[in-house]
Amino acid sequence: MPKNSTRRTFLQLSAVGLATTATAKMALTSANETEGAVPAGEIKVWVTDPQARCAPAPAISWQNASGGTPAARILLDPGKKFQSILGFGAAFTDAACYMFDQLSQSAREQLLHEMFHPSAMGLNVCRTCMGASDYSTKVYSYDEGDPDPDLKRFSIENDRQYILPMLRHARKLNPDLFLFSTPWSPPGWMKSGGSMLGGAMRRRYLSTYSQYFIKFLQAYAAEGVPVQAVTPQNEVDTDQDGRMPACIWPQEYEIEFVNHLGPLLKENGLATKIWILDHNYNLWGRATCELDDPGVREFCQDVAWHGYVGSADMVNKVHDAHPDVAMHWTEGGPDYTSPDYLTDWAKWGQIFTSTLRNWCESITGWNLALDEKGQPNIGPFPCGGFVTIHSQTKEITRSGQFWALAQFSRFIRRGARRFDSQGTIPDLDHVGLENPGGQRTLVLSNATVDRTVTLQLGTMATDVHLKKDSVTTLVWN
Repeated sequence: MPKNSTRRTFLQLSAVGLATTATAKMALTSANETEGAVPAGEIKVWVTDPQARCAPAPAISWQNASGGTPAARILLDPGKKFQSILGFGAAFTDAACYMFDQLSQSAREQLLHEMFHPSAMGLNVCRTCMGASDYSTKVYSYDEGDPDPDLKRFSIENDRQYILPMLRHARKLNPDLFLFSTPWSPPGWMKSGGSMLGGAMRRRYLSTYSQYFIKFLQAYAAEGVPVQAVTPQNEVDTDQDGRMPACIWPQEYEIEFVNHLGPLLKENGLATKIWILDHNYNLWGRATCELDDPGVREFCQDVAWHGYVGSADMVNKVHDAHPDVAMHWTEGGPDYTSPDYLTDWAKWGQIFTSTLRNWCESITGWNLALDEKGQPNIGPFPCGGFVTIHSQTKEITRSGQFWALAQFSRFIRRGARRFDSQGTIPDLDHVGLENPGGQRTLVLSNATVDRTVTLQLGTMATDVHLKKDSVTTLVWN
């Protein structure tokens, strides 16, 4: 994230990208698909609003559509399909795992069950940090000290205290947990300046660093925590002015690194994927150019995005150039100093809708847990946790982002496919998805006023009342 940008700025910038830009040209529509069977039975409803938190509301029903054209109407076309969904989650930073470790065993088990068990939120795509991020208790890598090109000192011992136990616990609760791992910085001796704080990657260590990744993946697998994907570097285009673990990577370095790491993964029998970029929407040109490289395309089919700068519709530019590449939203979190930290679910619902409507297959927020002052934190940003665990009382409070994501993750399954929904209504954002087996879900984020909206699917329609400042999820067969 650029040094003159904050996570709060991200919320403002992301609102610009709330998109209804999917067009018929982009749709991945099978020739024999139609609008689908006429919907039958009731529509189940869950709502988060000032009075409720992901709570069931009275069901509604499909009726024969009238001949009129309602002022507020959303047209649904499940026959027009787009990307499939990998899942939803947040980051197991060192700080988050430390906070989980501060809870009593019973409180920790209850919270992790709420987050990860498929019968609850079912979080299933989460990020881990390869060494220290800005949200850590200390600065560390897996090979500290003087230059060690043979990586004789490599060790993940630091992660055994509470990071690996939390990851094992989460995977036990949800065996389908998909983990991707990201370094905020290589070991300092691999960089200009010699420190994990800021600086740039040295080209001569790219081959050694690819071996570092292999050792990390093998060591985590040996601990019962296999990792399914890696990104070469968190936020490749900034050194954060030396204020936290960070590292600048020129575009050609990331290309060369993928060409080192890809063959090594194959040689070692590792199916781990490589996701490039892991930075802001406005770097879409860099992502496109990297994917134009034949070596990168041989070993990489995914791009990771942050929303701090630019807008989600910029992802379409990369999709248009490389339509077979998967997109993932890999970081974004609330500001604990914001007065609406606990209640900004409609804002986050809009952000999540925008990412899904612009080809992203997964949504991963930032720290799963922090304390009431956004700690532990060795960096400059005032991030809040997905949940807050009070440093003294251990009371757990859930952010607006938590409740917004619950409206998606509880009802959208891995392998769901986004379908077309059309209707431009001010401050109302919508996205429809069809789960494996045919169950359909529509999520509506309504920011400003109470309103009634007509949903139309073929010859059937229904009216749904949406409260101001709400996220509503509808589910039907």
